[in-house]
This record gives sequence, C-alpha cells and structure tokens, in this order.
Amino acid sequence: MTGMLREQEAVPADGPQPGPRRRGRLAALVALVLAVVLGVAGTVYADDITDAVATVAADEPRAVSDRTVLDDLWRVYTENYLEEGTNRTLDPQSGGITTSEGQSYTMLRAVWSDDLQTFTDSWQWTKDNLQRADSLMSWRFGPRSDGSYGVQEELGGDNTASDADADIALALLMAYSRWKQDVFLYDALPIIDSIWTEEVVAVAGEPVLAANDLEQFDTERVLVNPSYFAPYAYRVFAAVDLEHDWPGLVDNTYEVLEALEDQPLDAARSAGLPPDWVFMDRETGAFSPVSDTLTTRFSYDALRLPWRLALDARWHDEERAVALLERQSLLAEEWTSRGELAAVYGRDGTPVVDYEAPAMYGGAMGYFTVVEPDLAEEVYTEELLPVYDADTGNLAEQLGYYDSNWVWFGMALHLDALPDLTVTER
Repeated sequence: MTGMLREQEAVPADGPQPGPRRRGRLAALVALVLAVVLGVAGTVYADDITDAVATVAADEPRAVSDRTVLDDLWRVYTENYLEEGTNRTLDPQSGGITTSEGQSYTMLRAVWSDDLQTFTDSWQWTKDNLQRADSLMSWRFGPRSDGSYGVQEELGGDNTASDADADIALALLMAYSRWKQDVFLYDALPIIDSIWTEEVVAVAGEPVLAANDLEQFDTERVLVNPSYFAPYAYRVFAAVDLEHDWPGLVDNTYEVLEALEDQPLDAARSAGLPPDWVFMDRETGAFSPVSDTLTTRFSYDALRLPWRLALDARWHDEERAVALLERQSLLAEEWTSRGELAAVYGRDGTPVVDYEAPAMYGGAMGYFTVVEPDLAEEVYTEELLPVYDADTGNLAEQLGYYDSNWVWFGMALHLDALPDLTVTER
C-alpha cells in the first residue's frame, strides 16, 4: 500500500559524551607536551605537570554567544553532510543516500541561518534530482541496482514524504521573504497546490495530511505520521493559496491529535505521547496500529511533533498546541526522576531501550520550552549544549545526520532563533 517510508536508524548507545572526555584528552595532551619540553630542559617535575594538567582539566570553555553556537553548528553540518559542489544532503549512516527530508532540513536551516548560497544550491539539486512532474519530491535518492545514482524506485523512492514537501514549501516562502527573490515564491506555489491535491485526503469527511501521495488511492485506511503535521506551515500556505481550505486543515489537525492522544492502540493505556505511525479508517477516522516496524512508539519519528507544536504555539499563540504539549508531562517526569530521556518509549510510556539519543532531546525541547521552561534550560545546558566545543567551534563528538539536525532545531527553538520569516509578507 505504500513504499513504506523509512524508519529512522537507531542511535548507538555510546552517543555523545562531550565535555569531560574532551577535557580529559586535552589534559593528557598537555601532560605529554610538558613532559617532552621539561625533559628536553633536563628538569621534569611531577608536581609541575600535575598542576598544569589539573588547571587545564578544570578550565571552563570559551564563552560564546547563542548565535555563534548555532552558526558554528550550521557550518560544521555543511562541512560534514553536504556534498561538495552540489550541496546534496548526505546520510552516511544509511549508505550515503539523500532523502527529501534531508533536503528540507538543509533548506530550513539555511534560510534561518541567512545562508543564501547553500539554500540556492540545495534547492537547485532538489529540483534537478527529486522534483516530480507534479512538483512534489521523490523521497529517496542513492545507488541503484544497475550501479547508477538516482531515485531508488525499487525501494519506493519515487513516492513522496509529505513532511518534506511541506517543509520545503515553507522554506521557499521564507526564502522569498528574506531575500526578496520572486523565483522562490513561484517555486513554492505549485508544491503547495500539489500537497493539497495529492497528500491531503478526506478522512471522515475532514482533511488530513497523509504520510505520502499513495494514501489518496486507499479507500479503506490512510497511513498517518503525526510528526509530519505542521499547522504553522498550513497557516502560511493559506496566505498564498486561497483555493484550498488550509485553515480547515489546521483545525482538523488539532482535532486528530486531541483524539489520538488518549488512544491506547496496541497498549494497555496511552501515556499521552504521540505515536510514530498510525492508520486512520477512511470512513470513521478510527485509529489502529500499523505494524511491528511502523510502530506506535514515541521515538525517532514522533519526537518531532513536540517541536512542531511548540513552533505553532510560539508563532501563533496556539492554545491547542499548548494543551497537547501539557499532556506530554511524562517527559518532565522522566527527566526529574531519572535525569535522562530514553531514545524510545512504548505507547504506555515505558522506556523500551536503555540508551539516549541526541535527537530525542532536540525534539523534546518543544515540550520543555513551552511547558517547563526551567527544565528546558537544564536540558539545554546538560544535553544539547555539550555537543558543541566552544574552544574549537566544532562538535565535541560526532553526530549522525538525524541527530545533528534535531539537536540544532531543538537548540534554536530554545534560543528563540526560529522566526516566522514570512510574517512581513502577510
């Protein structure tokens, strides 16, 4: 029924352990250098070396501005994950493929970072390699069975991912507003039109954003990924597309999320966290679980929804977004009782794995920033900021493509660095 969009790769248990490990290596290096220098001089004093090492190990990192942190992380991302010469966004953890999601993240970050060149190059590559005749994007590009590179049709790569299409359209509208280049507006309009005609489907008579363009052909049930819902973007689309009921999609998106929050699905109860995937009955709107691989867990897909809700709350003072976030209080309970968040939670709120994921903290910042601002500062300081090495302007430890994006999105949200750049045009 679908080309089954990818499930995010698991984050290794030995994820970033920034500050102390970096300081330890630096201290060891200082010890070695001092030993060599003092050895050459003929006077090696153990106490001198010990004191020097202790001083370096206790040294605080260089103080930098919030904007510098975000800009440095953006630079590091462009160096590590954008193909030189094309700005194609690479996912090394998945064999160097490119997804429409990855292109959308790069475009969003570029426009928020005021990086016109990267934005233009990334969008040009997307148009040349992913955009279909209906203006939507094929979702997966990479090596094919014949040895060539292109859209991986044998893996359903020519299907769409509706979140990426919406994110790309929003990025184009913000780029038009920021840089005053009409071409970005003209490129956005047909995408917005096709999102409505190809990816928004009627469920129980009301509009719902489906996971992809194939769902429109299923008369019985529709595959939905709640983390694809972006009501803040639909409000922007409404300003440039008067032919479709984008305000109605905003309202029904919240109705769907409100109804879904308390559904136990395949568990004994719901903990109030959104599921990664769910089916909706086309006639009644009833929810049901999908499969063992497209699960009802709160993990690498669903972690994005708190961030998206927080953006709608911040841009539009949306009380329904705040109410939904308040029901995700398990995140605060986990943080205050265990001092960490698991990378994956079951539908009933039980941790499913015993490791953490940087992306989880980035997405969960949507909840913390809106509902628990004091805890948000703790999470930012203890989990997100330490991935950045202020002394070098680089990552303290290597992050995967997905973690790198969601750490940045979470940090930028917390620092109030994600403005609605289209507001001056409306």
